[in-house]
Amino acid sequence: MNLLLTVILISTALCVILVMVSFCLPLLTPDHEKLSPYECGFDPIGSARLPFSLRFFLVAILFLLFDLEIALLLPLPWGDQLTSPTTTFSWTAGVLVLLTLGLVYEWVQGGLEWAE
Repeated sequence: MNLLLTVILISTALCVILVMVSFCLPLLTPDHEKLSPYECGFDPIGSARLPFSLRFFLVAILFLLFDLEIALLLPLPWGDQLTSPTTTFSWTAGVLVLLTLGLVYEWVQGGLEWAE
């Protein structure tokens, strides 16, 4: 009981000290740059109806696709503990080949080119 009370008191004291320091230390001097919103590299001043570049959308979709690939391949190291690890590795190879073919198709079609 004594150890539990000591831990609670130390954590409470540490929290109070950190809160006090966080209120006392910073001297906030907000200026125009700090107060303006940052919106994906676009100038936030002006109309919100500006056309969105399709190149940014393509890069975002490709990022999500390959991020999903990493999430699907994450349990692969535990695949050798199954009864038939060959099946797991063949499915993995199939997914990788499919994604590689998709990337090659996008590349050949010119979807990854930034300049026209």
